[in-house]
Amino acid sequence: MIKAILIFNNHGKPRLRTNNTLFTLFSLSNNLFFSHFLPETFHLVSKRDENVCNFLEGGMLIGGSDYKLIYRHYATLYFVFCVDSSESELGILDLIQVFVETLDKCFENVCELDLIFHVDKVHNILAEMVMGGMVLETNMNEIITQVDAQNKMEKSEAGIAGAPARAVSAVKNMNLPEMPRNINIGDISIKVPNLPSFK
Repeated sequence: MIKAILIFNNHGKPRLRTNNTLFTLFSLSNNLFFSHFLPETFHLVSKRDENVCNFLEGGMLIGGSDYKLIYRHYATLYFVFCVDSSESELGILDLIQVFVETLDKCFENVCELDLIFHVDKVHNILAEMVMGGMVLETNMNEIITQVDAQNKMEKSEAGIAGAPARAVSAVKNMNLPEMPRNINIGDISIKVPNLPSFK
């Protein structure tokens, strides 16, 4: 089971974290997470040579010998997954690869700024892949299809949600000499009651 997912840059600044199970698992407060767990994880991962394996067996930092840190370093970002002993190390490395390739396709040459300014989209992509600590999908094309469908739905809902405000704004900006009493739109006739001025 995946307990936590962390992304941080070469300086140890967090760019993404899913820590709902991490806090409960290790009884960490938000302050303790930032003051202890994240710096220690960054120190462990960043000080390793590029030619050593990408698995760290559990210690006191990550909850004992039942847990592992599995990571990959791409350009300026570290992708770190904290998992229990039931997860395959190579499977998680492959999942990290799929996650990075999906981000790259969605953002067209993903960079650290994309993770900062589009954190909601990154979380949506991750939610298509992992939920509740379990891997849901590893097919990149299926993930991108679902993310694109979600983006289209968000855009259409934004248009619907903004329609009332645009209608009120349009009515306020109309230069009508007097308030209309009847509005006819096709077969629909609407009688307007006496209303106070919009301006």
